[in-house]
Amino acid sequence: MVILRANLERMKEVKIMFKNILKNLGFKSKESEYDSYNIKVEEINRVSFNSLIEEDFASKSHEFKSTIDLGYSMDEVMIEAFALVKEAIKRTLGLIAYDEQLIAGIAMHEGKVIEMGTGEGKTLAAVFSAYLNALTGKGVNILTFNDYLAKRDALWMGPVYEMLGLTVGFVQDNMFRQDKQKAYECDITYVTAKVAGFDYLKDLLCYEKKELIQRAFNFVIVDEADSIIIDEARIPLVIAIGKSSGENGLSATIEAIRKLTYKIDYDKDEYEKNAFLTDKGLNKVEAILGYENLYGQGNNIILNEVNNALYAEVLLIKDKDYIIKDDKIQMIDEFTGRIAENRHWPDGIQGALEAKEGLEIQAKGRIMSQITLQNFILLYKKVAGMTGTALDSADEIREFYGLEVFVILPHMPSIREDFKDVVFTHKEAKYQALIKEITEVNATGQPILIGTSSVMESEYLAEGLDKAGVKCQVLNAKNDEIEASIIEEAGTLSAITVSTNMAGRGIDIKLGGTKEIDKDKLINLGGLYVIGTNRHESIRIDKQLRGRAGRQGDEGSSKFFISLEDDLIKKYGIDKIIPAAIRPEEQEEAILDPKIAVKVEQAQRIVQGDSSDMRRNLWEYSSIIENQRLQVHNRRMDILKDVEPFNILEDENPHLLNKLTETFGEVIVLEIEKQVTLYDMDEAWADYLEGVATIQEGIHLSMVGGKDPIREFQFQTAELFEQLQEDIKMKILKDFEDMDLTDEGLLKLKERIKPPSSTWTYMVKDNAILDRLSLLFKGINRIFGF
Repeated sequence: MVILRANLERMKEVKIMFKNILKNLGFKSKESEYDSYNIKVEEINRVSFNSLIEEDFASKSHEFKSTIDLGYSMDEVMIEAFALVKEAIKRTLGLIAYDEQLIAGIAMHEGKVIEMGTGEGKTLAAVFSAYLNALTGKGVNILTFNDYLAKRDALWMGPVYEMLGLTVGFVQDNMFRQDKQKAYECDITYVTAKVAGFDYLKDLLCYEKKELIQRAFNFVIVDEADSIIIDEARIPLVIAIGKSSGENGLSATIEAIRKLTYKIDYDKDEYEKNAFLTDKGLNKVEAILGYENLYGQGNNIILNEVNNALYAEVLLIKDKDYIIKDDKIQMIDEFTGRIAENRHWPDGIQGALEAKEGLEIQAKGRIMSQITLQNFILLYKKVAGMTGTALDSADEIREFYGLEVFVILPHMPSIREDFKDVVFTHKEAKYQALIKEITEVNATGQPILIGTSSVMESEYLAEGLDKAGVKCQVLNAKNDEIEASIIEEAGTLSAITVSTNMAGRGIDIKLGGTKEIDKDKLINLGGLYVIGTNRHESIRIDKQLRGRAGRQGDEGSSKFFISLEDDLIKKYGIDKIIPAAIRPEEQEEAILDPKIAVKVEQAQRIVQGDSSDMRRNLWEYSSIIENQRLQVHNRRMDILKDVEPFNILEDENPHLLNKLTETFGEVIVLEIEKQVTLYDMDEAWADYLEGVATIQEGIHLSMVGGKDPIREFQFQTAELFEQLQEDIKMKILKDFEDMDLTDEGLLKLKERIKPPSSTWTYMVKDNAILDRLSLLFKGINRIFGF
């Protein structure tokens, strides 16, 4: 009781301190706005639906729908609607929604991204805003981080929605088309952002309305919002058809690159995100491959192949950037440390990487369409989000999406103790200290969660612990359901869990596990102890790791062990900015001077700012293409749905139209004209994307003269887009002009313009090519002062 009382007093102090911090924040979550939300919450709590029988809940929902259908706003029914949801949650799940969850629901309904701590109940909070917006009958999508969470959350919250008379569904990547259609037609649909994006691209290749998978985009709640709308926002989702033969000359090119010497024949940019040949290296490669001038006219293909091979050989590291599984390259997600399903580098780099590892080079297909996650989410009329760490990205969220970040006070203030970083001169000293620390803490029974930066590091540390006689669970690129069960038990007595990045795992770590066994004992031991083995490029990732400890006011602590040889520090030259006067020689003990840790933290913020600037630069490139894509694909969808007529024949060759109509009849001509139009629009757009890719690969040549790369890119793609409009028209006319006006001719045309028999989707590792553009852009800025 004494411990409990002391903790409660400490919580009160922390809560007062937290409120004082909020007063000084320049965001919407100021005390005045919080007070206005609290007033609404009080109104909600005063409404009682205790007397309703189960059948009355759906009737009440019908009343709300009817009110909205009459022209009243959702806000006018919100108080009663939220009170009804609260009662339904109590009846179905046996849970009492906190005031903070109600506030989060209100904020998301208003189109905000809410920051809500780990274990605070974001999944439940989303139900309130999802229900209210679903009353319009236009559907709500809740975008999750992975398939497992989409299914889990839909099944978990399903009874609540069903009691309220709404339908709920979930979409999985491997579902049949009909099952997906049914799930998307539900009032509430849980689906990953990537699967929803791929389904959108598939719809853009449909030839009949009945084949469309998705309904119109209305309201979306993005779970793990910062990971999806910031970290992964640039990732292009791609749909391709057909498969051409693989590359043949890559092996020779890789062998040529392997004969080069670092700093003599090639070098890397300051952040080691790009590699380039020196003059000496260029001459050596030309001699080995038998080319007089790689930059000469007609040598673009081999030049790109050399650049891709250099990138794959020098910058991509096995067991850090990728692993080999089933004789195939499997990319590792830089933010989660797990296998990035259905994702690979752009075709040239992917092929070079396969050649590097001596694997069969996979054939590449014809890209029919693509869209970034950022642009996909912006298709929704209304966007909201929820995450544990959004405040650090508030400026970008506001700039790119027009959304405000709103911080939700914790229901039980965190009393987690975050220790200062422990810094070592070299990695081996850090690992020895880590093993010693883990061994000593484990002897007490306190559970430990260790966050590592890569698969390679997680396995290295687990091997070191095993040699020290300490057993642990390792999480890196396993099945999501297996991961979930392991994470759920990471807070049990004596548990040690070594994990790659914790972002997007979506599972709370409760003290004592799911059954909370020995919870009191674990509280006395200090709760969950989180250890980070590296600082990440994103401060938010570090915060997500820390946030796994101290959920719902539990005891907990966190500490980062870093070295001056860590990837982040070496990659960005952080070690070089440490003054010689305070930089010690190599030593086994931790560096005691606090100025070192301060320098690392300062540099981390600079790196995060640089990444933010890069995203802004790349947004300018992608937004140009997206604006053009929307024009084409909106027009295509209008034709598909018979919203607008397609009258190219009528405008350009009415005589031919008359002959076709006389021969085949108006109905058949309208049908075939529509199919030809859709097919040729798809083909022309695919040609256009190939042209854009060529412009991207060669944009550095236009910058040599000091031109603004974005303006040059805009100019060249605008010319290409103008040509696209003409190409579509000419393709359609040619198809009909070349057609024999016979039943056999009609059949041949129909056979040729069939919808694709199969498609395949994947995500492109965006910074493999796009970061080159950004880095070149920044380099030109430095030279010419743009």
